[in-house]
Amino acid sequence: MKARHRPTTRTPNRIRGVVAAKAGLIAMLLPMAAGLSAQTPLHWDGGPQPNAGSAGLNGVYSPKATMTRMYPGAGLRIAPLAEGFDVAEFERLAQGLVDSRKVPGLALTIVQGGRVVSARGYGVTDVNQPEVVDAHTVFRLASLSKSFASTAAGMLVNNGRLRWDSAVIDYYPSLQFSEPRAAYQLTLADVLSHRVGITSNAFDRDLEGNAEYASLVQKIAYAPMKCAPGECYAYQNIAYSLVGDVVQGASGLRFEDWVSRHLFKPLGMHDASYGLDGITGSPRWAKPHVRAKAGWSPVFPKPTYYRVAPAAGVNASATDMAQWLLAHNGYRPDLLPPSLLATLHAPLIDTPAELRGSSWRRQRLNAAGYGLGWRIFDYAGHRVVFHGGAVQGYRGVIALMPERDLGVAIMWNANSNAPSGLLPTILDRAIGVTPQTWIEGESEPLEEGLYVQGLPKLPDSETRSGGSEASVSNAKPH
Repeated sequence: MKARHRPTTRTPNRIRGVVAAKAGLIAMLLPMAAGLSAQTPLHWDGGPQPNAGSAGLNGVYSPKATMTRMYPGAGLRIAPLAEGFDVAEFERLAQGLVDSRKVPGLALTIVQGGRVVSARGYGVTDVNQPEVVDAHTVFRLASLSKSFASTAAGMLVNNGRLRWDSAVIDYYPSLQFSEPRAAYQLTLADVLSHRVGITSNAFDRDLEGNAEYASLVQKIAYAPMKCAPGECYAYQNIAYSLVGDVVQGASGLRFEDWVSRHLFKPLGMHDASYGLDGITGSPRWAKPHVRAKAGWSPVFPKPTYYRVAPAAGVNASATDMAQWLLAHNGYRPDLLPPSLLATLHAPLIDTPAELRGSSWRRQRLNAAGYGLGWRIFDYAGHRVVFHGGAVQGYRGVIALMPERDLGVAIMWNANSNAPSGLLPTILDRAIGVTPQTWIEGESEPLEEGLYVQGLPKLPDSETRSGGSEASVSNAKPH
């Protein structure tokens, strides 16, 4: 698409000088892990990569036994897992969560050393019509979807169809902000790193009221600005989904179709889909559950956050997530070359609020930042690439620990926080720190995904009637 003329009007005080400042920021990445080699800047010129694997049984990708892992930084030293890392222990803990009725159903995926060491289901899909959760049962991923959007955009950058500094307004010409020049300064990288400049979770409440995506994007013009685009962090769902319009404009394909064709299919993610029709059309899918007097009550999936597909639209199984973890651990350089992974997994902005909240964050995290669709943590001195997600009746977490060549994904079908403690349990075992009882002690809200940290929770009555539990719009039209 032809680039739009940039206005020559005087830059507002809050926006003045941002272009020069962003030039330096967008050209560098901030590695957190010791031993990680120099990062590829956001403007890399990616070249062809070798085909490093083949399709295994049922078309699922299987790394070749002789394949060398191509993770960002050739000098990254892979340390062995600490003594006491026992996959069977984690599987028992997962089973215990459903046996104790902390959740109706759960899926756990662990990959290590290029192998799928566990991809299993536990519990049931529906407490009223029980079917066993297995490795192909589909869960709603909520904000775990954001890494799929950033990866799709990165692949288009890698093949020259986009740049990280591509102007979003070139693909969404009606975009407006309360500061007139801001719309012309917003880049693809800004969107993917939540550096849009507006207040957090803008108009999520309106989305929960079943408003259409296009109408909500127009409301961005009324959202208060915290800073110029690129200068500060504020988590978004609606604004984040502008990446879908950019991908469509650059590729000529609807965003969901592009991801399905260029990620789901070549990775062997055969159970994965987008949207409400995608999950309900799956042969086996886990129903969402909310708390009831008798324990858990199934509800029908809400369509609302499916309207922002790049932010929250993916559905996937444990088997699918195994392939996603392997790809982001460097075992699919034919699709995701090391330069791209380095860029996606590098922090662009600090997020110190992530050091608070749940007990494992307070005790284990030394630093936190956001990259492109991923959070990056210093976890007890070890680099962890992370994201979480939550919508009504579903929760999930995903994490990579590059220095241990480890990947973990956990998904469950209830408004429970207990399973989130399974992740730090696994990470602790991997690095050999004294284990804590994270599962039993996890009582605080999951701060990721679509639930806003520090905002008031809706009453239970509204939650049971279909409302999300915390995602408040703090920006209203004048």
